[in-house]
Amino acid sequence: MTFHSMWAELLPVGRSSASGGYRRYAWTAADTDCRAWFREQAETRGLTYEVDRNGNQWAWLGDPAAGDAVVTGSHLDSVPDGGAFDGPLGVVSSFAALDELRARDVTFTKPVALVNFGDEEGARFGLACVGSRLTAGRLTVEQAHRLTDGDGITLPQAMEAAGHDPDAIGPDPERLARVGAFVELHVEQGRALDLSGDQVGLASAIWPHGRWRFDFRGEANHAGTTRLVDRRDPMLPYAETVLAARREARIAGAVATFGKISVEPNGVNAIPSLVRGWLDSRAADQATLDTVVGGVEKAAREYAEGHGIDLDVVRESFTPVVEFDHALRDELARILGSATELKVPVLGTGAGHDAGILSGTVPTAMLFVRNPTGVSHSPAEFAAEDDCVAGVHALADVLEGLACR
Repeated sequence: MTFHSMWAELLPVGRSSASGGYRRYAWTAADTDCRAWFREQAETRGLTYEVDRNGNQWAWLGDPAAGDAVVTGSHLDSVPDGGAFDGPLGVVSSFAALDELRARDVTFTKPVALVNFGDEEGARFGLACVGSRLTAGRLTVEQAHRLTDGDGITLPQAMEAAGHDPDAIGPDPERLARVGAFVELHVEQGRALDLSGDQVGLASAIWPHGRWRFDFRGEANHAGTTRLVDRRDPMLPYAETVLAARREARIAGAVATFGKISVEPNGVNAIPSLVRGWLDSRAADQATLDTVVGGVEKAAREYAEGHGIDLDVVRESFTPVVEFDHALRDELARILGSATELKVPVLGTGAGHDAGILSGTVPTAMLFVRNPTGVSHSPAEFAAEDDCVAGVHALADVLEGLACR
């Protein structure tokens, strides 16, 4: 199958007719359909298909037990109403790159694996990269069992309902010991390549980033009969904190976003008793991130106190700066430079990826494909087909250079 035909086949899965975005949440019907698509692609090509203890899907060319395997892939799940490219581009490109290598009639000297990591976006259970975190031992079994979706369904319950054994989850060092290098292709989540005029780039590092929950607790009351001076309305300090996050990020040259909110009792004619907001913040270095988050929390506490509101701040997840393996990155630059006679730009990124989670265990690298608008996590996310095909060619060159010498 060509890149175009695979892309067209996967495109309708989990797409909302109302928003045009994708709702491919972990262990749901849409996720099951995506997983079935991956398995079909693997079996059509005669690859050895398996699902690991954490629900990640693998397709192997060569003996998995031989070791020093070259692995590529990404994820197929999405954020709420996300775009088509974030994750799936890397998975589709991995199959297309393997097809291209077979067409080149190369001789593989190492095993090659294609992977679909489960629950990368964290849209359902609130924690990103669950599949790769479990595999790498970055998430304990106890922590995973406590993850719950908005309907009160736990991760183990969701996995079991989808036919996977939740009692099997946990670190998988033997599997990771087979991997000599992991290369993830991803649509760029920004406009650096568009501005430089390049179709493909290399990742240098992932910014440190995390998620913090701010719980503003006030007092529920009647919206029509309670005097303004008598109110303990948690929405007010929350709103001021949203503006403070923007201010702190702008000053520091970082990013900070309150993108999710939960309100109780959530009535039009009721003053809230609880406003819970989630802060996502990212910066080029740890010191800057600490400054931003510390500034936001300080401002939030001052605003809460001024309105007679109680405030709890909980860090729900955190990923330190990830420097991708320099030797592997330089090797990819050499391979691509030799193939294209062009200097491939090296970019930092503020987005987290499975490659970042695995980087502490195996050598990892990332390729980026140009995104003309820079829009991501939105139905407007886009990459031109000729740029996607350029990404496939680049990935094929990389796999040939790493696994066929």
